[in-house]
Amino acid sequence: AQFDIRARKTCRNHRALAAQSQPASRPVRTGVTSSRDTVTVGEPFEIRVRVSAPADADTIRFPDNPDSTATVQARDPRTITTSDSVQFLDQTASYSVAAWDIGAQQIRLDDVVVVWSGTVNRGERRVPLAPINVFVRSVLPADSALRVPKPARPLWEPKAFPWWIVAAIVAALALGWLAWWWLKRRRRPSAAVVVDPYARALREFNRIEAMGLVDAGERTRFAALAVEVLRDYLAVRYPDANLALTSRELVVLMRRHASVPQEQLSRVLHEADLAKFAGFSLQEERARNLSRDARGIVEHEHTASQPPAEAAA
Repeated sequence: AQFDIRARKTCRNHRALAAQSQPASRPVRTGVTSSRDTVTVGEPFEIRVRVSAPADADTIRFPDNPDSTATVQARDPRTITTSDSVQFLDQTASYSVAAWDIGAQQIRLDDVVVVWSGTVNRGERRVPLAPINVFVRSVLPADSALRVPKPARPLWEPKAFPWWIVAAIVAALALGWLAWWWLKRRRRPSAAVVVDPYARALREFNRIEAMGLVDAGERTRFAALAVEVLRDYLAVRYPDANLALTSRELVVLMRRHASVPQEQLSRVLHEADLAKFAGFSLQEERARNLSRDARGIVEHEHTASQPPAEAAA
């Protein structure tokens, strides 16, 4: 009889321990708080869900973000932080949300699920969360009720004719016609104007004389311009006598052409180089003589290069 009583007590104790170890009977504490009680439309605020489960619990599954079609929508992904505790599994989930409708808004989240996956305690427990009430105030001014809203737009609005497209097309056509006219005019062969190098040289000599450089004291510039006219004339008459040659090289080249007075050309170029590069001071009479010598070389070459019949005439 004593053994039977002792066995019954042992069975009752085992049944009590088994009932106590079931997940449904384990204590789980939850708390839901909001960072703001009153917010404006679109203003972000935070909802925090804290769950404290026994230490032998393995996982706490928090609800997902609120539905995107609701008036209160999530702004960022959910974040979960774990508190340092030995006796409990303490975790907090933070939801960053914003409300898009005015007035009192109630936010409901799904249940929290605590999971045990041990050999003795196995199963899960669903814990419902209390709803959160938030008041959303309008951002409109206080007298918005006195403003008359615009009438509703019609379903089909007649669009104005895009006259700017017509103006752009006309401008493009005008620019195209101008480009065609310019290209056609550019391709048209123009009559080449042939200028006699001798006539041009005489005209330049007369222009330099009329500048009055000698009377102004610029005798070196006067002589340099006269020699430049001479070299331009020789470069046109003889293609190999280009302006890149030095005075010495030009004198050596002109020895091939009998129509050019060699001694006079050498003297004029030499004295002009002394005046331009060596700082040789020219007297007024000498500067005029250099100009007359340059003109004489041009006239001599022009006369000597003409055909015999024209020279006799």
